[in-house]
Amino acid sequence: MVAAVVLMRAERDHIKRAAQEVAGIEGVAEVYSVSGEWDLVAIIRVDAWEKIATVVTEGLAQIAGLQRTQTLVAFRVYSAQDLESAFDMFE
Repeated sequence: MVAAVVLMRAERDHIKRAAQEVAGIEGVAEVYSVSGEWDLVAIIRVDAWEKIATVVTEGLAQIAGLQRTQTLVAFRVYSAQDLESAFDMFE
């Protein structure tokens, strides 16, 4: 599984609709409305690196009202379930 986080800035009147449309894109696991510099954060989970590009360039790019995005590709994913083993790499 490959993961990425996409930060999105949207026009104020389009935030809710844009979030709903983003949530409907295949490969988008979750969308959060957030405060601060960015309006929305999407979590992408796909089975291949190339699919991140498809989600971003073919999916998100088609959403009206999105002004800017920044994609952060995850190298490793850690969760509470595997927190203990996550730090084994430092030993």
